Amino acid sequence: MKRPRALSAPSASVDLLKLQECVEQFSAKTIVLLGDFVADEFQYGEISRVSREAPVLILKHRETRIVPGGGANAANNLASLGARVLPVTAVGDDAAGDALISHFRRLRVNVSGILRVRGWTTPTKSRFLAGWAHTVGQQVLRVDYEPKSPVPGAIRKKLRHWLSMYLSYANAFAVSDYGFGIATPELVRQVWSKSKTPLHVTLDSRYRLHRYAKAGITAATPNEAELEAEHHTAIGQDASELARAGCATLSEMKLQSLLVTRGRHGATLFEPGDRLTQIPVHGSDQAVDVTGAGDTVLAAYTLSLACGASPLEAAHIANIAGGLVVMKRGTATVSRQELLDTIRGEASGAAS
Repeated sequence: MKRPRALSAPSASVDLLKLQECVEQFSAKTIVLLGDFVADEFQYGEISRVSREAPVLILKHRETRIVPGGGANAANNLASLGARVLPVTAVGDDAAGDALISHFRRLRVNVSGILRVRGWTTPTKSRFLAGWAHTVGQQVLRVDYEPKSPVPGAIRKKLRHWLSMYLSYANAFAVSDYGFGIATPELVRQVWSKSKTPLHVTLDSRYRLHRYAKAGITAATPNEAELEAEHHTAIGQDASELARAGCATLSEMKLQSLLVTRGRHGATLFEPGDRLTQIPVHGSDQAVDVTGAGDTVLAAYTLSLACGASPLEAAHIANIAGGLVVMKRGTATVSRQELLDTIRGEASGAAS
C-alpha cells in the first residue's frame, strides 16, 4: 500500500440547517447497542484529616453515586439524544447490575436484552473524590472490579438471540467493546453473517479494532491513542503518520468511514479515495472531564448516519456533541435539545 499524502484539506464546511434537520430526526430512530456495560461509581467525601497510620487523607463519606459507564454510557447517550435504544448485554447479579438496570428502567428503555449472570461481576470503576464543603471534589483513588471469568456459553447463546431479534427492528447497530467479553468480534460476525437487513454498523473498540475486520462494520470511532496502539506508533503532531495509520485502518477494515477523535486537536474523518478531513475542536480546547466522551461520539455519529447524514455531516454532529460533553464533570450525556440549541446558535451566528 502506498504511503498516503499528509493532511492538506482544512475543515470542510457543512450546511448547519441540514445538521439541525438531522438531529430533529433522532427521536424517530431505533438503535441496537451491543456493549460491555460498566458501572461508574463515584464516592464523594470531605477531607477530615491526615491519617496517623500513613501519609494519606481520611475522607468522611458523604454520598455514593452510580451512573452508566462504558457501553452503558453509550446506551445512555443514545437515550438522551432521543433515540429508542435496544441494549444487548450482560451484567452481574450484584448491586452494580441492579443500579444499571434500574437506571434504564427509569428512562423507559427496554431492558429485556440486559441479561443477569449469577456469580458474575458487573465491571465497576469506583472513583473516590475528596474535597471540602463548597469545593469541587478531586479524584484521589480509583478501584476497578472486573469479572474473573467469561460469561457462560448459555448466556452467549441468549445474547445472539436478542441481537438477531432486535436487528430486524433497527435503523442502525452500534458496538461498544471495552474488553470485558460481552461485545466481541466473534459475536458480531456470527449475528451479522445471518442478517439480511442492510444497516450502518458502527464500532468503538478499546483494544481490538482490527479484529472486527470482516464483521460487517461500516464505520468506527476510535480515539487517537487507540489508533496509535493498533499501529504501534506515536502520532502527536505528525500529520503524515496520522494519515498513514487512518488510511491503513480504513482499508484493512473496508470501512465506509473512520472518525478519529483527537482531543484538543479536534477530529479527523477518513473516507475511501484518500479523502481526509480535519475538523477543529468544538468549543473550548480546555476540557473539564473527558470521561466517556467517546461514548457520546459513538452515539451521535451512529444516530446521524441512521438519519441519512453523510459521514462528514455525521462527524460534525458527533464533534459538537463531544465538545459539549467534555465540559461536564464525570460520566455525562448530551441531550437532543442541547445539541439542537448549539447548532441553532451557530447557525444564527453564521447568518448575522
